Amino acid sequence: MTSDPTAEADAAAEADANTETNNFQVDLRGLVDLLSHHLYSSPRVYVRELLQNAVDAVTARHAHEPAAHVRIRLSASAGRVTIEDSGIGLTAAEAHSLLATIGRSSKRGGDHGLETTRQEFLGQFGIGLLACFVVARQIRVVTRSARDPLAAPVEWLATDDGSYTVRELPHEARPEPGTTVHLEARPGAEEWTEPATVERLARDYGSLLPYEITFDDGLGGAPRHVTDRPAVWDRPFPTPAARRVALAGHCAALFGFTPLDSIDLDLPVAGVRGVAYVLPEPTSPAHRAGHRVHLKGMLLTDQADNLLPDWAFFVRAVLDTDTLRPTASRENLYDDETLAAVREALGARVRSWLAELAASEPDRLAAFLSVHHLGVKSLARHDAELLGLMLPWLPFETSDGSMSLEEFAAAHSDIHFTRTVEEFRQIAPIAAAHGLGVINAGYTYDADLLALLPSVRPELKVTELDAGAVTERLDPVPTDVELALASFLSTARTRLEPQSCDVVLRAFQPVAVPALYLDDRQARQERDRTAALESADSLWSGILGSLRGSGPRARLVLNHNNPLIRRIAGLPDPTLTGTAVESLYGQALLMSQRPLRPADSALLNRAFLGLLEWATHSTPAQEDDK
Repeated sequence: MTSDPTAEADAAAEADANTETNNFQVDLRGLVDLLSHHLYSSPRVYVRELLQNAVDAVTARHAHEPAAHVRIRLSASAGRVTIEDSGIGLTAAEAHSLLATIGRSSKRGGDHGLETTRQEFLGQFGIGLLACFVVARQIRVVTRSARDPLAAPVEWLATDDGSYTVRELPHEARPEPGTTVHLEARPGAEEWTEPATVERLARDYGSLLPYEITFDDGLGGAPRHVTDRPAVWDRPFPTPAARRVALAGHCAALFGFTPLDSIDLDLPVAGVRGVAYVLPEPTSPAHRAGHRVHLKGMLLTDQADNLLPDWAFFVRAVLDTDTLRPTASRENLYDDETLAAVREALGARVRSWLAELAASEPDRLAAFLSVHHLGVKSLARHDAELLGLMLPWLPFETSDGSMSLEEFAAAHSDIHFTRTVEEFRQIAPIAAAHGLGVINAGYTYDADLLALLPSVRPELKVTELDAGAVTERLDPVPTDVELALASFLSTARTRLEPQSCDVVLRAFQPVAVPALYLDDRQARQERDRTAALESADSLWSGILGSLRGSGPRARLVLNHNNPLIRRIAGLPDPTLTGTAVESLYGQALLMSQRPLRPADSALLNRAFLGLLEWATHSTPAQEDDK
């Protein structure tokens, strides 16, 4: 069955004729609630909106009339806030169109002939004055257009119930072009209109704005300057030292700490200029610092956590940009490709600063690394060139003491490392006594750096420490001595066979250590497989049994230099000898600080009770004395 196109067109036309077009209705009170509770983090942003509109109005006036006088004046008193500008102003029609239409903005391309200057404006989202209802009960705007000299001044008066009026005023009501905005505080929001609060917020948001802004507290004194330009990092100083002092003072006033150093963040191609301050105290790599970002001079946020790479957690940055995009709330940066490129470039700038210190100012680099070596290690693990540059400076915990990789590699071409701090601390004294080079890789990033080390120094061999490597470095006992102790060693091996642990006899320093427990990754895997085999059903037992490894097992190394070991080896009672060996195993296991399996806990308990029983057992001679 085919359809008739003509009939379908007629039906569609009839449907269109019967369709009523309606406009969305906006509940202003609901919108204010949305702005104050969901879009903006605090009512304080209303000051930013006032400054933003004034600056954009002046920018538009300059585009229309370059020689026009610039004036932006903010004042506050008794629950009222006023801001006056010498900007472009509005006609009555524009006031209707722009001030009361949600989402409309005179700063969008194509509106009112401002296409050429749109990128110079701070605001792009068209919420405008309506955001001021987060603190205001009533907003009164008196404005006169600079584009139409014959147009009368206009008053736009709006209240938070969603109603507004527009009326023309006599010419003498505002002789010059520009706009004055009066806010009357809503009940409960008076604190946000206190003169001291308004001035503080104006300085916070507007200190770097391109036009001079003043503040009047209504007490009769001279208006005070809000803006403080040029930014401290752009000011000329007689010497580099004087500049560092000025930047340190700026950091102390802004962030509350005196920096170790400062790093210029100058990216002219990306429209970014600022400075990063190095924290004077260590901080966690997981901590994401909040950076301070100005957009065309207006403070966008002091909590930007996506501005620098994660590894640069040791700096706090403040900068001004005219290229990065703000989010809709204008309280953070939009994470797009542009920000990603800027973030990478800023990271490269921090990296270059480190390279410059290493090349020319080793004392400053050493002072920095004494606090923030963790951050540099985080960076170097992704950058072999930087690792090579930092080798003489990055500290590591080694069996020869705390030193740089450069110093350690000069003494050891074969480098071993442990993956845990506990394993290192157990083996370090013995390794040092026998010339074995071991690095503690149990700290953050150290294992990654050691894995990268051969790519920087190909002559070095880096391997994880295993039981065999340690055992080979320990002195063997004479053959006749080991043969004489064959019965003792046999008893010891039999007792520890259920623990998947071999027993070897060596002579090593320090003498005070009676036994050393050694294992490696393969040994641990074999132990885990054995434990799983013991608790598995018949099917899994067969599968796990087929996976039995042939690699080295854990080892209990007995120190023949230790007097206690010699006495245990000479015990005539095999049962007591076995209990003593189990006690040595348990003590060595505890010293290694490895987690205990149920079988290990049972062995420790059995050995402890066995020794107690032996120590309290009465001999026949003692019974006769009674």
